[in-house]
Amino acid sequence: MNKQWIISGIVTILIWGAGVYGFYFIKDAVPNKLSNPSTILASETIERTEDSVVAESKQLKEVIHETQKRVVHIEVADYSLGSGFLYNDQGDVVTNAHVVAGATDVKVKTTDNREFSGKVIGISEETDVAVVRVDGLKGTEPLPMNIDESAEIGDEVLALGSPLGFQNTVTTGIISGVDRDLDLPPYHYKNMYQISAPIAPGNSGGPLINRKTGEVLGINSAAADQGSIGFSIPLPNVIALIEGWSKTPMTTLPNIVEQARAEDFTFEEIGFSDHELAHYLVNYFYESLNYQDYVTAYSLLGSRWQSDTTYESFREGYLLTESVVVDDLVVKNEDALTVKAIITAEERKNSNITYHKYKVTYKLGYENDQMKILSGKGEVIE
Repeated sequence: MNKQWIISGIVTILIWGAGVYGFYFIKDAVPNKLSNPSTILASETIERTEDSVVAESKQLKEVIHETQKRVVHIEVADYSLGSGFLYNDQGDVVTNAHVVAGATDVKVKTTDNREFSGKVIGISEETDVAVVRVDGLKGTEPLPMNIDESAEIGDEVLALGSPLGFQNTVTTGIISGVDRDLDLPPYHYKNMYQISAPIAPGNSGGPLINRKTGEVLGINSAAADQGSIGFSIPLPNVIALIEGWSKTPMTTLPNIVEQARAEDFTFEEIGFSDHELAHYLVNYFYESLNYQDYVTAYSLLGSRWQSDTTYESFREGYLLTESVVVDDLVVKNEDALTVKAIITAEERKNSNITYHKYKVTYKLGYENDQMKILSGKGEVIE
């Protein structure tokens, strides 16, 4: 028994000794941190804050990029009317009723400038919502939906519209009001979201997106005559109607064209010039490369360029490019529609990161009524 007590006492002394030594060792080794703990906390807070800002910024850009690929531009009788978004894998696109009012067949253009035929399979005479079926988009992954919960005042949102318009088709804001009612004959808007994100040309019929989750919250539908106030139809309020049309398409569509296209609609869309579209396409080309979305970038090239360059070699040519920043971009009419730009490329070589500036020139033109990047060349700026 005495022997056990002696061993136990020795072990206890050793443990206490190690603890005391460790304390003084740490105290001497990092005196600044122990003597000024507030400085440590402040610096760590700054680092974490900066990291979170970077992460949030990256997340926002990713949400926009992923959403844009599922937002479409809708045309009726060659007149640019508005937008829609892919809501299921059957190729069904949700939009506003006023966008497709009076039409049975429409044209639908995607972000990568592909064009498809669409057929209106459902439209309401009272609620400003419609569904267009696009067989060419069947099997495409749709946008994530929030159909169970309503948004609340203060929620951060994005309003997206036709990606084939101005780059300003993405606006940011918050839910600034709920349960708003208004009348724009023949439609009665009930329990609408009021949003501070302006409904700009190209936004009507597009999705209202939760900035943090990327989920669709509503359908952007109307704008106030004054001020930056927009209104969006909450998705939970109309999802049953939308799903009903998808399961059982309407065989006869109501004729609401005359009323729906009245001049008092403040959100009618406008067309965009070749210069504006060329400006957008080149920017979107580099944006796709930055997200390593080589398929979309390759799809923007003309058929001759694609025949001379396989997708595999195109992709391989950009694998070492970390990111591209467009410093300056100008669209000109020379012998063809020409885009000239100065870009800065962050490139990886032998585990090292280098930066190079390039002067690039692209020729753009139409193929099968779709604008494409027909050719391009670049040179390093010393």
